[in-house]
Amino acid sequence: MACEIQTERNQDVKIYVTSVFVDDQDKAERFYTEVLGFKVKQNIPLGTNRWLTVVSEEDQDGTELLLEPSDHPATNPFKEALVADGIAAHSFQVQDLDAEWKKLTDRGVEFTTEPMDAGAVHMAVFDDTCGNLIQLIQMKDA
Repeated sequence: MACEIQTERNQDVKIYVTSVFVDDQDKAERFYTEVLGFKVKQNIPLGTNRWLTVVSEEDQDGTELLLEPSDHPATNPFKEALVADGIAAHSFQVQDLDAEWKKLTDRGVEFTTEPMDAGAVHMAVFDDTCGNLIQLIQMKDA
């Protein structure tokens, strides 16, 4: 007897917020807004920290990126291990990687991997100054 699994697509579930752990929320806010061009969406005081999210200027109702403090004891060793191995914590999509790389390089952003082809994407990796490597990708078919 064959086992048949039926699946339904649930159109109601989508990513609302995702986190990047940051060493300093103030520094992260400046970098993600002034350098990368994101816009603050939520900024709610929570004791010594904040619920601080940013969104893409072009999609202000889209997925929010929480600039989450690296307070948990497991966070920094995890981040340090990723950076030591050259692994990006997150991936952001751009329309023109070479133009974005030039703009960010001119703003002083340090890239650990310069633009290169990687399968279906053109990609580069930069240091967000807050303890993370971030990958930029441009879809080749775009």
